Amino acid sequence: MKVCVIGVGYVGLVTGVCLAEVGHNVICVDKEKSKISSLSEGVCPIYEIGLKELIKRNLNEKNITFTSNLTEAIKSQDIIFICVGTPPLPNGKPDLTALDDVSKLIGSCLNGYKIIVNKSTVPIGTAKRVKKIIKENAKEESNKNGSPIFDIVSNPEFLKEGEAVNDAFFPERIVIGSESQKAIEIMKQLYKPIINQDFDYAIKNSKNTRKKIPVIITDSTSSELIKYASNAFLATKISFINEVANICERVGANVVDVTYGMGLDSRIGSKYLKAGIGWGGSCFPKDVRALAFTAEEYGAVASILNAVIQVNNYQRYRIIQKAMDILGIIEDKIIGVLGIAFKPDTDDTREAPSITIINKFLELGAEVKAYDPVIKKCPEEMDDKVIIAKDVYEAVKNADLLILVTEWPEFSDIDFNKVKSEMKRPNIIDGRNMLDKKQLTEIGFNYRGIGI
Repeated sequence: MKVCVIGVGYVGLVTGVCLAEVGHNVICVDKEKSKISSLSEGVCPIYEIGLKELIKRNLNEKNITFTSNLTEAIKSQDIIFICVGTPPLPNGKPDLTALDDVSKLIGSCLNGYKIIVNKSTVPIGTAKRVKKIIKENAKEESNKNGSPIFDIVSNPEFLKEGEAVNDAFFPERIVIGSESQKAIEIMKQLYKPIINQDFDYAIKNSKNTRKKIPVIITDSTSSELIKYASNAFLATKISFINEVANICERVGANVVDVTYGMGLDSRIGSKYLKAGIGWGGSCFPKDVRALAFTAEEYGAVASILNAVIQVNNYQRYRIIQKAMDILGIIEDKIIGVLGIAFKPDTDDTREAPSITIINKFLELGAEVKAYDPVIKKCPEEMDDKVIIAKDVYEAVKNADLLILVTEWPEFSDIDFNKVKSEMKRPNIIDGRNMLDKKQLTEIGFNYRGIGI
């Protein structure tokens, strides 16, 4: 099938490349010409395991092309994925400026039947909004035989950063929301290789054991809400267990044992039930706020959603409180930070807990040295007084305190005897409960975790 993907950000790029890999003809479009130029040469702009290799292979096999010519791409392809950004406004409402602009252009470019697919996370009611805008800008609303010249589909993504390629090829479900049976059937054909798991990548991947991927067919509004509700619930699990962790610290319980006992209950499960310093990234913060905004906009109560956000914000400052408990006055202290990305296996720093924590320490007068395996320069939102260290040992040199913020796998292999010898004082706050408390205590560290 002939597919156009508008916007080669995180979702658009992964979607386009993976659809090309399963055999479709894909054109990816973005207004940022430097990005298009790099992608056309096989250079991947984001850190995502396996993506660079897929880009190069599909470029070589001519399954995918990258361009800045949006008009020609829309006219030449049959299924148009909208993957532009919808960043949050200060009140939590998503900014739909880019989506509206693209919808207007799509309307003016219609030259035959097209399926317009909202792929990125968009506010509830966006499918209807896009349909209205396209109609207003289309020269005709129907073909000569009276059939619609376009249909709208809501097809939310469920990609986890660091695991996006795997999630695209082996999704837990595919959600197709539309009021058009014709569009639904075409989308099922588009995803047929993935649904049946009979494409080369799936056949070669021994980890995949399922025969078919579940497909949920629903209306566009329900499809949009499935995405928001899913992310909000996962964020709720994290905030809930962080609140339990704080109770554990007060009463002398161990949150690791508590979560293990809870997770064995099949009604609860262990995923996303890990205490730490809270969630960040491009999805959870934006989606929870957007759902809370929508609830309030429609007169529904969003007490739980607002509490989830408050607990998450508070959790980051728990690290500051713990540091004050250990060091007293923060001014003139040296603090080493391990991890800048909001989670491992990605270079994404959007809403990363590290930014809040580092900025606050710098504001309190500390010197902060941070190390991350992938991020080698200060993120835009982070105070540029932070020192980006070249390795773990540079980050901890003469430090009064070491804080683990992101659970990169390599941090479990650190030589902590060497770390202790480099530090001024052997204090560690393990913000992800990743390290071995017993081992570190025996070495001589003053270890503090979250809820343990």
